[in-house]
Amino acid sequence: MKTVISAKDIEELLLQGGDLNSLPADAVYTPSARDLLRDASSKLPRGMKPSGSVPSAASSAGAGPADLERRFRSPEIQGLKEQICDMGRRLWQRAYVDGNGGNMSIRLGENLVLCTPTLVSKGFMKPEDLCFVDLEGNQKAGTKQRTSEILMHLAIMKRQPKAKACVHAHPPYATAFAVSGVRPPTCMIPEMEVFCGEVAIAPYYTPGTVEMGKEVAALADKHNTILMANHGVVVWSHLGIEDAYFKMEIIEAYCRTVVVTAELGVEPKTFTPTQLKDLLNIKQKLGVTDARYGLKECELCDNSEWRPGVTCAVPASQPAGTASDPAAEELVKRITDMIAAKMNG
Repeated sequence: MKTVISAKDIEELLLQGGDLNSLPADAVYTPSARDLLRDASSKLPRGMKPSGSVPSAASSAGAGPADLERRFRSPEIQGLKEQICDMGRRLWQRAYVDGNGGNMSIRLGENLVLCTPTLVSKGFMKPEDLCFVDLEGNQKAGTKQRTSEILMHLAIMKRQPKAKACVHAHPPYATAFAVSGVRPPTCMIPEMEVFCGEVAIAPYYTPGTVEMGKEVAALADKHNTILMANHGVVVWSHLGIEDAYFKMEIIEAYCRTVVVTAELGVEPKTFTPTQLKDLLNIKQKLGVTDARYGLKECELCDNSEWRPGVTCAVPASQPAGTASDPAAEELVKRITDMIAAKMNG
């Protein structure tokens, strides 16, 4: 069995001052290990590049069916399949997906993606249900058909090179904002600002179409959390599938909090622009995308489009002596006159 090299293995080698050329040439490298090795190699002086080549998912994607099948069943991919199944159970248990809705993907290299199948409940997926596709959506491995919405994931990955994993689901509160065409307000909760940020809304297109993928991908440059009009939510992560799932939890909890806050009938308290600027500085150090980097403080925390909707309030009592309906007043006067005439007669 071939040696599996992880990012931790690369980190330990570099910390110990080891030689990258000492890595086994025929080893299997995890996606994060390949990224780390590529970054480390790019910083080495000329003439000190690793002599061995690192096997990549890109080369695997162009390999024959037998090679792809072996990779599909490798320990490295088995671990990623189990992660996706775990995220699927979490989505289902939280009622973020229903029926066979929702889909997930992990990018493995330049031209290979692991994704969920179609027509399978995300709460009951098994590792063998998953599929390999290339960046054009062609299925390369797996017995079950890939999700019909993979084209959206692939469009995001093509447009946003940092995207390593995507999750699409239908969490009720966030989807309510998508159906209403209302962007959630900003500057209310730190976790939302740091890990998700300002949310965009993509226009509605038929799910699974190229057009829908293009519209969503156009927003992925500056937003990692995107509402899909009349559909749901899609998030992408530069770290991995669990981090993408975390973003789905955060946007749903945030939208629920915003709805409950609006029902209280008071103006919500928000961060000052200076306070948000501090959070954006933290976010930028974490390498998380945000459309507001570089804006002036006076341009931050702009919720001018936010309308909390109808709130419950007891109508003010009518002040004493205020005139009522003139027609009613006239009717009362006529009846009073009739009664008075009979009593005088």
